[in-house]
Amino acid sequence: MGKRQITVAAVAEPGCGGYHRLMASRLPALGPRGEGWVVAQFLLFGVIAWLGYADFRDHGPANPWGPIATVSGLAAIVAGGLVAGRGIWDLRASFSPFPRPLDGAALVDSGAYRLIRHPIYSGLVLAALGWGIVASSALTIASAGVLLLLFAGKSRREEVWLAAAHPGYADYQRRTRRMIPWVY
Repeated sequence: MGKRQITVAAVAEPGCGGYHRLMASRLPALGPRGEGWVVAQFLLFGVIAWLGYADFRDHGPANPWGPIATVSGLAAIVAGGLVAGRGIWDLRASFSPFPRPLDGAALVDSGAYRLIRHPIYSGLVLAALGWGIVASSALTIASAGVLLLLFAGKSRREEVWLAAAHPGYADYQRRTRRMIPWVY
C-alpha cells in the first residue's frame, strides 16, 4: 500500500478570530485537474433536473405550494443564473470547470468575487433550490442541499490548489466568505 499524500495549506477563514488555522485537504483530487468533482456535479445536476421534472410533470404549472412558491422559485432560478453568469464573466480567461486552476491564470478578486470566493457554485445551488420550489419537490430541494455539500468539498479542494498557485490567496480568504456573502 502506497503512502497517502496530504496537501497542507495555511488557510484563514473569516470568523476564526483573525488567527490562521492550518487546514489539511484530506479531500481527494479525483484526477489531475479534479475531473471527478466535475463528473459528480454533472451527475447531480441530472438528478436534480430529473427529480424536479418528475414532480412538475405530476402537477403541471399549478404549483401545489401556491403561486408565491412558483414566483419565488423562478426568482431564485433567475438570481442564481445571474450570480453564476457574473462569476463566469468575471473569471473570463481564468474560467475552468475543474477545481485545479489553469496554469498562469490570474487570481480574480473583483466583481462577484469581491463578496464571495465561489459565486458560480452559489448561483448553481440557488438555481437548483429554485427549481425544487417551482417543481414543488422536496427531493429536488434536498438534492440542492447535497449539491451545496458537493460544492463545499470541491471548493475546499480547489482552495488548496489556489493557495499553492497564488501567494495572495490566504489574504483574499480572510476578506471574503466561501459561498454566501457575510455568512459562509
